[in-house]
Order: sequence, then C-alpha cells, then structure tokens
Amino acid sequence: MKPSLLKVGMVAAMLLVASSAFAAGVRLSWTTCAGDGLVQNKTFACASNTGSNVIVASFVLDNTIAEVNGNELLLDLITQATPILPDWWQLFSLGSCRQTALSIAAHDGAGCPDMFALQASMNIAAYQLNKPNGGTPLGTARILCVNAVQQSAIVTLDPQFEYAIAKWTITNAKSVGTGSCAGCSTPVCFVLNRANITTEGGISDTALESGAAPGENMITFQGAGADCQAVPTRNTTWGAVKSLYR
Repeated sequence: MKPSLLKVGMVAAMLLVASSAFAAGVRLSWTTCAGDGLVQNKTFACASNTGSNVIVASFVLDNTIAEVNGNELLLDLITQATPILPDWWQLFSLGSCRQTALSIAAHDGAGCPDMFALQASMNIAAYQLNKPNGGTPLGTARILCVNAVQQSAIVTLDPQFEYAIAKWTITNAKSVGTGSCAGCSTPVCFVLNRANITTEGGISDTALESGAAPGENMITFQGAGADCQAVPTRNTTWGAVKSLYR
C-alpha cells in the first residue's frame, strides 16, 4: 500500500507542478523576458542622461489559439510619490517633460520567441495621466498599446511556449544636470494589467489579466516603495483605444 500511495502522491505533485508552470498568464521582466531570466527590480543611479531601461512582457497559454492577428496591452505604473506623478515619469504625452523617452518594439528572446516573428506593427496608442477634472497628474499613468500583423502573417500560438509580446524602452534622458526632470529616483511599480490576444473575427480572443505565477505581472524601479496593488482598475474600452490609434 505505501509504495502505491507514494507513487500516486508523486504523480499528483508532478501534475501540480506542470499545471503551475504552464498556467495561462503574463510575465514582466527587466532587460529580457522572464523565460531568459526573471528580473523584477531595476535600480538606476540617475547620474547619467544616456542609456535606457527595457521592460519585456511575455505570456504563456493553457490552450492553442488559432488565427492570432494582434494584441492589446494595458500597462499601468504607480509611483511612491502619490498623489503627484513626478516629471520624470510624464512620458510620451505631448508637451511633457520627457515626451520622447518612451517607445515600444518587438522582442525576440531565446526562451521567449516573438509571437509574430518580428512582423508586427508596434504602437503606443496612448499614455494616459490620471488627472481628475483636468488638474495636476496623480501618481499613476496608463500605457495603452495596440499591435497587429497583416493577414499574411497571422499565426497559431502553442501553449508549450512562452511568447514575447512587447518591450518598452524608457531612456535616461534628462535625469541629471541642466534641464533635468525631477523624480528619477522615485520608486515606481509597473503592472501589466491586461494582454488581450486578438484573433480574426474576434472568435478566439483571449484576455490574460494576471501573472503566469503570482506577482509575475509586476516589476519595480528603484526598489520597493510604490504600492503595486493600488494601480487603477481595468476599465478601459478598447474601442476607444483603437480610435486613438487610428
């Protein structure tokens, strides 16, 4: 009896590990994808205006998805300096302190092939500052992205792989010296709140809204301090996001 029970227990444990390893969800990491080495905190001395900080998003599935033609991403950030968003983090928006400091591109890693083999059009549709009644920006911002391929590059995604979905590059411009923007040293938490994998006709659209493992959809900048759990809720209408891009 005991050997048999032991074997049953071992099989059950193996199945549990396997299901956890391949649970559907998203992953965030600095510099490279989580599959190539998960890095959940980045520290920068704010002593240079050159170089950059790269955030890589990837995901895993629990079933095959056919006719995949794009994705819609919702990346939130929250700073420790709430209720005011520091100038250093007012990225991309017209007229902001670091208007050109944020960009998006594809990422193709050894442990996380790009989901579209580098064929997708990568686009930041909006960088939304939380400004109640049009006033001073609060300590949060939302990055909305819409990425897509032409019909000839539509793919089928396999649950046995971790796929890279995007990378965001944040430059170190205006971190120090004359013309610098305040807030570089302020701790920040990024949360990938949603990755919607879109398909032809919307038939098999798949929304991933949590980490592949607990906490894997979150990363920090300048260490702990910002409250990752305090990011805004997922209340974005994707039709509105797409209209911004068009």
